[in-house]
Amino acid sequence: MDLSLRDFELAAERLKPILHHTELDLSSTFSRMCGGQIYLKCENRQKTGSFKIRGASNKIAAMVERGERCRVVASSAGNHAQGVAYSSSRFGLPATIVMPKAAPIAKVQATEGYGAKVVLAGSCYDEAYAEALRICEEEGATFLHPYDDLEVIAGQGSLGLEILSDLPYADMIIVPAGGGGLLAGVAAAVKHVNPRIQVCGVQAEGASAIAQSFRAGERVCTGPVSTIADGIAVAAPGEITIPLINQYADDVVTVSEQEIANAILLLMERCKQVVEPAGATPLAAVLAGKLDVKDKRVVCLLSGGNIDVSFIQSIIEMGLVARHRRIKLCIRVLDRPGTLVQMLNVLSGAGANILSIQHDKLSAGLKPNETTVYIACEVGGKEHGDAVAAAVRKAGYNLVVEE
Repeated sequence: MDLSLRDFELAAERLKPILHHTELDLSSTFSRMCGGQIYLKCENRQKTGSFKIRGASNKIAAMVERGERCRVVASSAGNHAQGVAYSSSRFGLPATIVMPKAAPIAKVQATEGYGAKVVLAGSCYDEAYAEALRICEEEGATFLHPYDDLEVIAGQGSLGLEILSDLPYADMIIVPAGGGGLLAGVAAAVKHVNPRIQVCGVQAEGASAIAQSFRAGERVCTGPVSTIADGIAVAAPGEITIPLINQYADDVVTVSEQEIANAILLLMERCKQVVEPAGATPLAAVLAGKLDVKDKRVVCLLSGGNIDVSFIQSIIEMGLVARHRRIKLCIRVLDRPGTLVQMLNVLSGAGANILSIQHDKLSAGLKPNETTVYIACEVGGKEHGDAVAAAVRKAGYNLVVEE
């Protein structure tokens, strides 16, 4: 199965009155850091907060054109749910979204706010997916797959045409990959217009099924996945998407959790952009040197911005650790009055900002008159952190640095 340029052009025509044409910003900061011209395609500012509305809207619009005005059902824990809910409401179709019971309340409320009926079922996506298929069979509804559908892929691929309309002489476009619909669509659309442009996918190291499939030249499913990038945490990529990716994409790389967190933090600090972990993976790949971007015009597709507010602090902490802005000192001291004050004076003299202190008198190997103190500090970078640790050791303390 394949998609023609006309399929993507039709999708773009259907979506034009529905969606935002999101901005393509040249980042002087990231360009300077990476040695290329780094553009950010801000799909995190799209309606519903992600690119997923493109595929859902194109699919539903095509159904309506064919006279298929029936109930639609989808299973999703986040962005696809909101995309289907918004699109079905716009086209006047009833929609049921099955979400895992553990789905964040904010995402459940957002999905309901767009007009869909939400059913909570199962403890994971697979169980929610099974329930969605059962509802489809029971109600005679149409299931909207989040990525393994040609009309959904064509909708996602409209992003490729949109990028080229703003930057026709791009050298490389970097795309997050989970199930593969976005990467397959963008790669195919772009290659139909200009085969010279490289299109590369990025996955989290803990969810690398597409990267493995690309290397193997065939569809590979993995075991359980584990990553903060929940939007691309997929163990079984699409049966349709993998052949398209293998045909049109130029490379698929992976990034670590720390690299993702670092990219999110930099986007907040330098660009004032809130981007979810999956959406930050293209920039993470560039900053980590996973792709050669020197002297190239490179587009990093920030695919979504629906990050759970309660999760942001954890992401920020991971990013600060990755940039050596946070260190945790484990220090064994004598358990007597004045010892802690003396140690804190050493840290203060070294310029460390103390964030938290925790005592532990039950650590293995402690003498009766000793205690272990864990101190989290803010420092100015790796060199400063090393200097702080050196000052503590010079003062005679038994120190372990945890990062």
